[in-house]
Order: sequence, then C-alpha cells, then structure tokens
Amino acid sequence: MSLRLLPNIPINIGSIAYLGTSAQDSCMTTLTVSGRVAQVLSSYVSDVFGVMGNGNVYFLDAAEKLGLRFSAVRHEGAAIAAADAYYRTSGRLAAGTTTYGPGYTNALTALAEAVQAQIPVVLVTGDAPSSGARPQDVDQAAIAAGLGAATFTVTRDAAGAITQQAVEYALTRRTAVVIAIPYDLAALDAGDEELPAPLAPQVTDDVDGGLGRVARLLAGAKRPLILAGRGAHLAGAGPELRELADRLGALTAGTALALNLLKGEGYLGVAGGFGTDTAAGLMGEADVVLVAGASLSPFTMRFGHLLGPDSTVIQIDAALQPTHPRVDTFVSADVKSAAGRILGMLDDGASAGACSEAWRAEARQRLAEGPAHHPGFDETPDGRLDPRSLATALDAVLPERRTVVQDGGHFVGWAPMYWRIPRPQDLVMVGTAFQAIGLGLASAVGAARALEDGRTLVLASGDGGFLMGLSDLESLIGAASSAVVVIYNDAAYGAEIHQYGSQGLTEKPMLIPEVDFSGIARALGAESAIIRSLADLSALTNWIDAGAKGTFVADCRITSSVRAPWMSEWMAAKEQEKAAVAG
Repeated sequence: MSLRLLPNIPINIGSIAYLGTSAQDSCMTTLTVSGRVAQVLSSYVSDVFGVMGNGNVYFLDAAEKLGLRFSAVRHEGAAIAAADAYYRTSGRLAAGTTTYGPGYTNALTALAEAVQAQIPVVLVTGDAPSSGARPQDVDQAAIAAGLGAATFTVTRDAAGAITQQAVEYALTRRTAVVIAIPYDLAALDAGDEELPAPLAPQVTDDVDGGLGRVARLLAGAKRPLILAGRGAHLAGAGPELRELADRLGALTAGTALALNLLKGEGYLGVAGGFGTDTAAGLMGEADVVLVAGASLSPFTMRFGHLLGPDSTVIQIDAALQPTHPRVDTFVSADVKSAAGRILGMLDDGASAGACSEAWRAEARQRLAEGPAHHPGFDETPDGRLDPRSLATALDAVLPERRTVVQDGGHFVGWAPMYWRIPRPQDLVMVGTAFQAIGLGLASAVGAARALEDGRTLVLASGDGGFLMGLSDLESLIGAASSAVVVIYNDAAYGAEIHQYGSQGLTEKPMLIPEVDFSGIARALGAESAIIRSLADLSALTNWIDAGAKGTFVADCRITSSVRAPWMSEWMAAKEQEKAAVAG
C-alpha cells in the first residue's frame, strides 16, 4: 500500500476550527505505532511543543518527517502550557509532548489549567509497557482522571483510530486529552487501518420557545445590558450581539476573556474587579441582563455585587444548565445562532423597548464624569515604582499591534485595566482557571508561535511566577520574532503580602531576594533594562524604535505598598464569608 499524505482540510465543530481527513484518505500505510499517531495528528495540528525523552523520541522522529513544526521547551510543563496558549491566541489546536513518568508528572499543573479553562489541547506521552508496569511507572491514566482529563492509550491495531477519537474528543468537549503510547509499542509496526471520516460540523441551532421569551424580555427592557464572555468570542457572536445591542439601545460589557468584543456605542468595558466603579454602577442598574457565553465567575460578579437584586438575568451558553444561581432564564444554544434568531424575532414584530437612546445617553454622561482607574503616584513610601503609573506609561510605549500573555498573581489586573487590548484573543490570561502562577513564560512561547501578522508578543509576569518558569525564557527568546517581557518585580509574592502579611502573619516566607532579571536575560541573548523610574523606559522605547526585533526584558522594580482593587474586593468577600460562618 503506498503512502498518501493527508490533505489539510479546514473543518469546524461548532466554532472550533481544525484540520481533518476526508473519507478517501483514511486508508493508512504501514508505520510504527508512534508514526501512526503522528500521521493522524498531523491532519489536525501543525505545531508540537515539548521535551524529548525515551517515551516520545519515536513520535518526535515521525512528527519531524511529516513536517510538523517542533518547538523545544526546557520544562515539560511548558509543553502543555505552550500548546494551550497557542490555541487561545489562534483558535487552532496544538499538541504538547513529554516522556513517561517524571516528564508526564512535570506537565500536570499545565494540564489541569487547560482542563479547568476548557481549552482543547493534546498531550502525547509515553506510558508503561503494555505487558505491565515497571517499578518506576505510575498510573498515569488515574492521575489524568483526577485532573479531569481523559486518557486514550493506543494499541498496535488501532493507533490511528484511537488518536482520531482523542483529538475529536478534545475539540468537541473543549478539554485536554492525553494520548498515551506504551513504551514497548512505540517502535513496533502498527496494523493497517481504515479510519472513519471526522465528525461532521455540529452547530447547535435548537432554539425553541425559550428564545421567544428571551426576545420578549429584551424588547420590554428599559435599561438592558449585554454581557459577553469567552464563549461568545469562540462562537464568533460579536457582530450579532453588537447589532442586537444597537437595536435595543443596550449597554454592553465583556469579561476579561472577551475584552472589547462588544466595543462600540454603549460599551462599559470589562465587568468585575478590573472595571471602573462607574461602569459597575451602571451594570448594577440594568433591569434585564443578557449573559452571552459567560460563566459569571465570582470575579466577574464582583463577588455577588455586580448586578442589582431586581434585575432579570438571562444566560445563553453552550453549557447544558445555568452556571450561576443568579440566572433566571437559561437557554442552552450556540450563542451566535441564538443571537441571530433573537434579531429575527425582533424583526418579526417584537418591540425594541422604550429605552431607545436615553439609557446610553445617561451612561455616556456618567462615564465622562465618573472617575477612571487610579493613575498611580509619582512617589511611593519605599521609593519603588507605582504599578499603576508604570502600567499607564507602558501602554503608551508598547507597540499598538500587541498580543498580551499574562501569568497569574497580584499584578494580573494591570493589563486589562490600563493597557489597550485590540481583540479578545489578544489577552491570554493563564493560570486564572486553576489559580496557578508560573505558566506565563511557557504560554508566551505558544502565543509567539501562533502570531503570524507581525504583532509583538507582550508577557506580563510577577517575579515569583517568572522564577518558576525561568528555564523557558530561553525558549521564548528562540521562538519569538518580537517580544517584550514585563516583570512586575516587587521582591515578594505580592498576593500573599496583601492577603496575609496585612493580617500580621510573618512575611519572611513571602519575600524573594531581589533578582537581576535583566542580567539573566542578557546572558540568554535578550536585550534588557532595569526599570527603576519611568524615565528608564527610554531603553524599551529605543528598542521598539529600532524595529522591535527579538526579545526585550523590562525588569520593573515596583512597590508592594499598592494593593490592586480586585484584591481588596476579594479580601472583603472573604471577610464577609468568615463573618457569616461565625454568625
């Protein structure tokens, strides 16, 4: 049987694009088990991130021969984090790969983050021999199950079919999967297979009478609000939701993961702790709120204080049931399709309501008069930079065409609060789903590989998370054509300082000796500068003016005396919980 390379045919499942095989291309020639996995995977992905080891060396050899682009990372956790960020940035599936055992366990935090964040990603890993576990083996499938990730262990006779099943499972369920290659099968010949065609595109269009009620509620609203989340972005529902908002005279907002999706007349910005108090006040006065593809996390809801107690909350989401107890009316549907159907119902005679331009006019006036985010101070008690004034200055310096990746930590709000983020996919917030830090550098590698339009990759990280992922600074320098790394260096774990140091707990374990990240960056081949004053940003400006080629690391020495407003909200919510339990 002669080998025929599989064509790259765009396929869509819902709103998720990937590459698939046609039925006549399903006939497979004789390959090793690892080669079969790589061959099937190559019809879905173009990029693989990982660290080579005994368990995946044959897979990587086959992947290279098939023309897959391999980006080496230096820690196995970066393999999955990079593949995760590649998808968040581009909407295209990518794969990570590690060896078995310690290589696999090193990837678990990033795997858990992908599961929690509902990111489709594939981990190809070695595994114990099919003949039985060795003394050093662990039950990798059980570990993955504990994280919520399904494991697909390939066999000689069905390596291709199992790989295809795993990838389509990841795409349709928006989750991480593990493809395990038993060690004793990796280099053996695989059996011949006839693979079924990939699943046909599936777009939910099942909007029954539930949408009729939604249309009537919106048409009768005097102060409507449309709040979009990442689900609306993934569904491509921005145009329909913006048109619906204009038809109703509604105000609009987005979660941090749908920033600027609904930007236009009546846009209030980000909902939750990253937004302004004026915008939050307007959201709290809405009488009908359409939540489109947003889960209504505690941060989005300002810990229960975002929406007014008398507002009617409608949620349209791909989930099967409401994701928050505040929801009054729920419709399980594709957001784009549902928004289009609602528009049609309004065309069919439903009134657009009495709010017209009055609600938006009031919002414009209050936003113009209300306070914006605090600009920060020129001086701080310890003489270090105020992160708010630093963020404002950076926004003016950084290239307009930017994609921002940020790690988790106390600084997490400064980008969505102070930086211009062009599109929803241009803000990649990692670690927030699993409440992890240390994934920023690895994620920046994946995002850098996904950028194809000359944008500059901007990584924002704290010093604690940066030290966790430091090995992959070298990976980023090798992968990025244009990248700026901003380190909010307060010589501490800032979130812990504000949460627990402020309560009188010892700060000794919360402190980090001040690291010269600029010196480390230069040693690895990046340009860099220590930023102690806003004037020191001239070094970054000069680098950008010279073409912004390569990687620039800005080691920004910030104060620990400024607490982020979202952190204050979170701490207040915790105190209320404690008081309620005590009472």
